Amino acid sequence: MRDIDETDRELLRLLLEDGRRPYKELAEAVELSPPAVSDRIDRLRELGVIQRFTVDVDRSKLREGVRLAVTLSVRPGETTAVREALADVEGVEHVFATADSRLFVVATFPSGDIETHLAAAFDTGAVEAVEATPLVGADWHPALGEVTLGLECAECGNTVTDEGVSATIDGDRYEFCCGSCEARFEERYAELQQNA
Repeated sequence: MRDIDETDRELLRLLLEDGRRPYKELAEAVELSPPAVSDRIDRLRELGVIQRFTVDVDRSKLREGVRLAVTLSVRPGETTAVREALADVEGVEHVFATADSRLFVVATFPSGDIETHLAAAFDTGAVEAVEATPLVGADWHPALGEVTLGLECAECGNTVTDEGVSATIDGDRYEFCCGSCEARFEERYAELQQNA
């Protein structure tokens, strides 16, 4: 199945409210058996819709430094390099990229000295300007709405429909819009491995 139905959407809504909710409770809510719920959640994970189960920490209950909202203006075309540099920075919680080459960063540092803590981003040479302000509060209201599945073909970038195919190559799952794209991708992949 290459789409999600109302049952999948309801499971996602319930998991957004509480990611530790037992399968038995989820099953009762959507009127399925626990194994059927488990299968659906496994499928959503395989498709990449569910990436991980995590904890939402109330930082107002913890003392750990200064929580900041930082805006980094980055040279066009270099946001990926800066995002990658920020991936391993201790204290960085979220990085949001915009179409106009800005990154919005939410981070908590032991001191307000952001240049020291974000040195990896500045070392890229792509950061043109920085604005920072202390955060005094944060709310998170995840909403799902009437979403549909939006898988992209790993070969051509087209939308994968019900006619699409999946392939697992070296442990990674790929989605394709058709068998031809899958064959081209696997052929190129094999060539790259031979030349490596």
